[in-house]
Amino acid sequence: MAFGRKVKWEMFAIAAIGNFIAMLDSTTVNLALYPMSVDLNVTIEKIQWVMIAYMLILTVFLPFFGKLGDIFPKNKLYTTGYILFALGALSSMYSQSFNILIASRCIEALGASIMLSNAQAIIARIFTKERRGKALGLNGCIIALGGMSGPALGGILINYFGWHSVFFPCIPIAVIGAIYSWILLPKYVKKKEFKFDYKGFLYFTLCLFALLLAISEGHKWGWTSVNIIALGVITLIFGGLFYFRDMKINYPLINFSMFKIKPFTYGNIAVMTSYMAMYTNSILLPFYLQDVLKLNALVAGCLILPYSVTLSVIAPISGRLSGKYGSRYLTLLGPAVYIIALLMFSTFDTTTSFVEIVIASGIMGIGNGLFQSPSNNAIMTSVKKWELGIASGILALSRNMGNILGVAVTITLFETFNEIYTKHGQTYNTAFLNSYHTTMGFGILFGLICLIFAYIAYKPKEKT
Repeated sequence: MAFGRKVKWEMFAIAAIGNFIAMLDSTTVNLALYPMSVDLNVTIEKIQWVMIAYMLILTVFLPFFGKLGDIFPKNKLYTTGYILFALGALSSMYSQSFNILIASRCIEALGASIMLSNAQAIIARIFTKERRGKALGLNGCIIALGGMSGPALGGILINYFGWHSVFFPCIPIAVIGAIYSWILLPKYVKKKEFKFDYKGFLYFTLCLFALLLAISEGHKWGWTSVNIIALGVITLIFGGLFYFRDMKINYPLINFSMFKIKPFTYGNIAVMTSYMAMYTNSILLPFYLQDVLKLNALVAGCLILPYSVTLSVIAPISGRLSGKYGSRYLTLLGPAVYIIALLMFSTFDTTTSFVEIVIASGIMGIGNGLFQSPSNNAIMTSVKKWELGIASGILALSRNMGNILGVAVTITLFETFNEIYTKHGQTYNTAFLNSYHTTMGFGILFGLICLIFAYIAYKPKEKT
């Protein structure tokens, strides 16, 4: 279906607003984790589930809502997504206990999953060639604006109104998004028979949940404990059941045949490991700023802000360049740059200046901006037009798997190292900083893995 220029950008705006509030919510909540843990009297290890529960629900439902996007009118689907997101945010804002907060975040995640599973497909379908790169770059810019406004806005809200208030900004934006989704997005779709692999969905959910629980609780329960071994077995069994089932049915949850495309497969792995590298620092930095340096939330938010500022500047530029000249060199340069930032973070201590923090945050944003838009463009360009919907879902799945594993692995590594250093008689700050530095080393490792897979994914074919 052909769309006029004005209609294309109206549809783009609807998709981008959903991405904006998802990023705004993520960055404000990330900054609020420390005051949440203090107010709700839970540990760093436990408070991570505010992020993990959100991303777990968001991730496991991506294939389901991606399928729904092919048979349901986009206006109804997106309106539902925005409404669920607003209701979840409202409930989170008034949560007075840890359990209610987790439940509210799960409702919020359902709404985000609806929007994110279809956003890239809409953008990739309505724009072609160079304009697709420009649109994806602009989408990256809007996502970055959500991230850019998140730390500063979150800092102000936490400082003056408490952590509950960080959920408020997304509510009116989601309500506006719901209204315009209903009015502007297509109201009709070509009728298709809905076939969904419910068994595969169950296998996938159980596999992912068992994996995350094992990673998150392994250091506390013991890596050789019965619980962890049982979770490992569950992960392998249901992961295997999911793979073999989806390989043989005609309506798979994830179309594994698409992974025969080298740029698509290795590109998605590069995206996943890039997010693991990013989250290694983004989860721990707010704790370092507020718990070790004893800064208030407003100052901490301002020090994190340069990451989003540089990302918002670089993302649209790199997106446009990738549409014009290809993605290969940009996807290699990006990880190389943010590895430099991770090396800088690994030297932080109690005497680190604000200037050093600002510079490191800015370099991290530049690296991510150089990588994300070109990699998204290359992945979506590598598939056929009729595969864009499922490709968008898999890309979102890779991105969110990176987020989930990044959070779980980071907190697990940090808590493990912190326990070891504390047992050796180190003071709280010394143990925290040594654990922080060691964990950053793993972030650098994830960045190097991303660099390797990006090199393989977009390596030019040898002429025969």
